[in-house]
Amino acid sequence: MNDATHSAWTPDGDTTPKPTEDALIAAIQTVHDPEIPVNIYELGLIYAIEINDDGGVKVEMTLTAPACPSAQELPEQVQNAVLAVPGVTSCHVETVWEPPWDQSRMTEEARLQLNMF
Repeated sequence: MNDATHSAWTPDGDTTPKPTEDALIAAIQTVHDPEIPVNIYELGLIYAIEINDDGGVKVEMTLTAPACPSAQELPEQVQNAVLAVPGVTSCHVETVWEPPWDQSRMTEEARLQLNMF
């Protein structure tokens, strides 16, 4: 079973679905930096995703630069995308600056899309 969420079966029936890391990554991949035509996950801006037993999610992310014009928008977009995943009860997005982002964090696919080798 490889769907976005999974539920635990009990004698009373299914319980609340539990968000999976794959489902959260898929949601985060819908968020794009408006200046770069690649999603922020492929850009390497997501440093950590933590899922609590109660469905709470914490995301640590960075930006390409501290003066990024989307500094306010991107964390909010990530939070909204994560909150839309079934089973997520809350989401806290923290912007971190260590370690600093650089192009080596990008996936190979993102580098190909941006012609950065």
